[in-house]
Amino acid sequence: MKPDEIRKLEAFLKKTFTGTALKVKPLPRRNDTAEVYIGEDFAGLIAKDTEEGELSYHFTMTILDIDLE
Repeated sequence: MKPDEIRKLEAFLKKTFTGTALKVKPLPRRNDTAEVYIGEDFAGLIAKDTEEGELSYHFTMTILDIDLE
């Protein structure tokens, strides 16, 4: 993803999850995916989707059962 996309996504997530110290980092070899970190912990992935001429982003966060204990 381009740096301006990363900045916009990070700003949106920070506004949405108020008070969360998060960072969006591009993946070096992929131009359609970025990683989301909360503090230093990996939180999930954002994937860029351009289907039928419309642009959207999908945020995927995996929660392990051991994290719920």
